[in-house]
Amino acid sequence: MRLIAIALLMIGCATARPVAPKAVVVVSANMEWKVVKAAYPDVAMEQTPWGDMFEVSIGGDRVVMFHGGWGKVAAAGSAQYAIDRWRPRYVVNLGTAGGFAGSIERHSVVLVDRTVIYDIVEAMGDSAEAIASYAAKLDLSWLRPPYPSDVTKTLLVSGDRDLVPAQLADLATKYGAVAGDWESGAIAYTCVRNKQRVLILRGISDLVHADGGEAYGNMPAFEEGARIVMERLLRELPAWLARMP
Repeated sequence: MRLIAIALLMIGCATARPVAPKAVVVVSANMEWKVVKAAYPDVAMEQTPWGDMFEVSIGGDRVVMFHGGWGKVAAAGSAQYAIDRWRPRYVVNLGTAGGFAGSIERHSVVLVDRTVIYDIVEAMGDSAEAIASYAAKLDLSWLRPPYPSDVTKTLLVSGDRDLVPAQLADLATKYGAVAGDWESGAIAYTCVRNKQRVLILRGISDLVHADGGEAYGNMPAFEEGARIVMERLLRELPAWLARMP
């Protein structure tokens, strides 16, 4: 009996799952991930089907940093992968967004409470109905106040394209949008479907106005803006994690 008990204990130890991380931090765009890698130069990287990942300890908690990939397809797929693989208490998405000039300041941070995937075009039916079906409302009631940094809590529009200057007024009127990105809508939708707590923080890397965008045709401007906001988000990440029960 004693040998059986020992054998069962050994089997249990061998099959036990590791403790789930407090958070998986999903970073989408390549430039955003470049800043993350620069902030953690000595970590051991592991490849996944979506992008590289590594683990760190923040405030004594296990945290996975994960490059999910850019665009809606990679964002949805990698978010589901992160949920299924690590079963984290929280998914955190850190990244950049383009701001509507005159509505939000460059280098400010958006705390996303709703997302709208606006670039769905339905020719056989009602585009508004299709867009509404993929909208997501994020429950942030679990996030303990006060917030650890100055943020704008608002809706973010997402599409597989950079913001079109001629569409800004329409997006602002229809949805009250002040900023847009490529991935937040897909990440939010995936997390809501999984009943997964998610925190999305996006820094305004550049501004778009009715006549164009300050980073359009000017990649160095985007890279510098991305560096500034991502470094800020990484500095403030421990304080946000500390507000998560």
